[in-house]
Amino acid sequence: MASGFYNVPKAINEPVKSYAPGSPERKLVLETYKKMFNEQVDIPFYIGGKEYRTGKTVDIHPPHDHKHCVGKYYTAEKEHIELAVKEAIKARKQWAATSWEHRAAIFLKAADLLAGPFRYKMNAATMIAQSKNVYQAEIDSACELIDFLRFNVEFMTEIYSNQPISSPGIWNRMEYRPLEGFVYAITPFNFTAIAGNLPAAPALMGNVIIWKPASSQVYSAQVIMELFKAAGLPDGVINMVTGNSGMITDVLLNSSDFSGVHFTGSTPVFNSFWETIGKNMTTYKTYPRIVGETGGKDFIWAHPTSNAKEVATAISRGAFEYQGQKCSAASRAYLPKSLWGDIKIALENDLKSFKMGPPEDPTNFINAVIDARAFKKLSGYIEEAKSDSDAEIIIGGGYNDSVGYFIEPTVILTTNPYYKTMCNELFGPIMTIYVYEDDQWEEMLDIIDNTSEFALTGAIFSGDRYAIKIATDKLENAAGNFYINDKPTGAVVGQQPFGGARGSGTNDKAGSVWNLLRWVSNRTIKETFVSPTDYRYPFLGESTLETVEKEVESAIEKLKEFGKDLSSKFNK
Repeated sequence: MASGFYNVPKAINEPVKSYAPGSPERKLVLETYKKMFNEQVDIPFYIGGKEYRTGKTVDIHPPHDHKHCVGKYYTAEKEHIELAVKEAIKARKQWAATSWEHRAAIFLKAADLLAGPFRYKMNAATMIAQSKNVYQAEIDSACELIDFLRFNVEFMTEIYSNQPISSPGIWNRMEYRPLEGFVYAITPFNFTAIAGNLPAAPALMGNVIIWKPASSQVYSAQVIMELFKAAGLPDGVINMVTGNSGMITDVLLNSSDFSGVHFTGSTPVFNSFWETIGKNMTTYKTYPRIVGETGGKDFIWAHPTSNAKEVATAISRGAFEYQGQKCSAASRAYLPKSLWGDIKIALENDLKSFKMGPPEDPTNFINAVIDARAFKKLSGYIEEAKSDSDAEIIIGGGYNDSVGYFIEPTVILTTNPYYKTMCNELFGPIMTIYVYEDDQWEEMLDIIDNTSEFALTGAIFSGDRYAIKIATDKLENAAGNFYINDKPTGAVVGQQPFGGARGSGTNDKAGSVWNLLRWVSNRTIKETFVSPTDYRYPFLGESTLETVEKEVESAIEKLKEFGKDLSSKFNK
């Protein structure tokens, strides 16, 4: 029973460790990486607090060393997913009734555990199975997930404190109830932090979750489950299942207890979810919440007044960090002819200095792309560019999958602003550049806005404030996260709430009150202290003037009667 109005610890962003040569964190993460790389992990799926191991397994191979196996995970059958629904609904009653401060304490503890004893295990798992270098793993699987957990608690208290006004004799209250059913969380391979946040955010608000991580992210997903268990999350609140995506989705979206989907992934998959949910509306108890962050075709635009080195650095970082496998990664750039020479020189120098290899060597800036399918898709685009008349590969263009799925950071120069790699989502280390005449800078803004179905992130560079104003206005709907004189990646929880519109999702801004509001169903409560005892409202009464007139008329009638009586007595 609550006995106070509690203030949660003030959320601050987790400091990013440098992993510089000789630093203790560098030593610890590499030791952990080596140990885990040479072990065999055995990953079950989790339903209602129990671990399940079936006869079907999938081996886990690091993308940068695909012949090496670090373990396996087990896959669920249809009956397991049906059981997950039952166990989640069973757990919901007690979890939904758990007071908010106890829910908050669990996830705050998880944040502190991740900042401490779980940090290097989480980072190492991400480095091994997702092929992230040590710094990319640190800012993602450690710092961003810690930030999600801490800031979400603070955002939750902001939501709960938002209450209606009350009139004299009345107390109005707003209750923020969890949804009536379970939330289906589907998470991608590229960010461990997203994999942790998508089930954790609705769970914090009192919901129960069935979570399916990406097949190539199961290793760090296992560590997330270990983290939540160590923090004291009750059984059945978050159920992690692995297996055939189509089967799992079919079972869950056809359940009457389905109440919402929290998704990060491809636009076509999200669209198929939306279509299925629409067809199944008569099945559900309530209208499901549909929250998704999907694809992107993110841009960099430079005005002739830009600084060439700043633009080049934004491309080097924004397009090629984590092999361009960020939904926010820049993959198309529009650069003025007057600056192109200097930008090209700086960009060539940057990319020539990139080292590529496995993440166990911290000096490698570039690692492998996630799997054979991504490798085939990306190398195919590179080969097409080599033969297309309106495209030229000016940097990179090499690839090799003999040991790992390695693709060189590649820059394509095109004479066609609508060339396929300027329009299609690639999700890899390929940047396409279109060079325009300086006086066409405003025309380029219209092309940027109309080129892609997506609207996730975008960056503009300019030293002219009027040009910045024009670009900001013209590109109002082209990016949900918009950057001025900075790369279009690296959104920080609590600083830049993340999400896009158009074909990039529902723009519900992960890591903010706007996202958490999607996981509650409000109930307004009005309490009257002294209830009325007469149904009559004042409007049913007569006005004062009408009353006076009737009283005067009555008095006149009485006087008349009195006069008649008096006259009768006098005559007698």
